[in-house]
Parts: sequence; C-alpha cells; structure tokens
Amino acid sequence: MTNETPEVVKINKWDGAAAKNAIDDAIREVFTGELKCKESFALIDGRLFLCALAVGVALYALLWDYLYPFPQSKLVLIICVSSYFILMSILTLYTTFKEKGIFVVAKEKVGNVTRVWEASSYVKKHDDKYKLVLVMRNSNGKTREASIYKSFANFLDTNGTVVQNLIVNEITKLYNSLSSEKKEK
Repeated sequence: MTNETPEVVKINKWDGAAAKNAIDDAIREVFTGELKCKESFALIDGRLFLCALAVGVALYALLWDYLYPFPQSKLVLIICVSSYFILMSILTLYTTFKEKGIFVVAKEKVGNVTRVWEASSYVKKHDDKYKLVLVMRNSNGKTREASIYKSFANFLDTNGTVVQNLIVNEITKLYNSLSSEKKEK
C-alpha cells in the first residue's frame, strides 16, 4: 500500500507534558517529511553510551560480588559505586548542558554546504505556552537562531488533536527566515 494516511495524534489537551511531546513529534515529522532533512541521532547516542557504560559498571560490580562475596569484593565495589556516581554526574551534565531540551537534530545538504537544524522546546510547569527554539548551523561555522512562543491552542484543536497544517506553517516560516537570512549578510 503506497497511500499512507498520517496518524492522528489525540491527547489530553490539559496535560502540558503530553501536549509538548505531541507537538515535538509533529515538528520532528515536519523536518524528516516535508523539509526532507535526515535525522541525526548522535546526541541521543551520546546519552545511550553513557547509560550503557554505567549499566556495564553496575553489572561488573554485581558479577564480581557474586564470584567473590562481600569481604573480598569490597575494593571493587567501592570503585564501581564511585564510577557509577561519576558516570551519572556526567550524564546529568550532558543532558543539562549539551542536550538542552533538543528533541530533534536534522541534517540538510544544500549544494556543498551542510546545515544542521536543532529544535528544542520548553514549557514551564502549569503553563499553556510552548516555546520552540530552532537553531541552524552551517558547515562553515555560522549559527542562526529563531524562536516562537505560543499557546498550545495554536497547535491543538478543541478535541486535543494536533493540527499538523498549523505546525507545518510555523516551522516553514522559521525555516525560511533562517535560510534566507544568509542572503542578507
């Protein structure tokens, strides 16, 4: 079947986290669909690597303690617990300062220049405002940023369904403003 119908996403429109995640997913679809960008998973892979390393350290401690019960495994357990704590601290710093709420990284090849698009979103607790920050980085080192700050009502209908056309329009406006700014400078 070549005729795909887009999946209708219906959420509880009063749940801010669900609304944010649904809009984030719709924006991801715009980048990978309409704008024909290729999604990059390097940012997520970094987090998964740190998590896998921490789990590996914990499993090593578990296995070592099984083979050499507690009084013998004391030093190894101290090292593994300390390493796990350090890895969790690094993971916290990574998600706080590197990921910064970024939910999609998309790459686009335009001529001989590669553009990297990063979209991040923020919603304050008990707020109906959705803030989207779109950053474009060129392979030549130039960075441009644009953002919107709108109510969830601008992206959801009264039934809690994400209105994809409204999201496509907003993302296309931001995309075009960041792409055309290059010509002005």
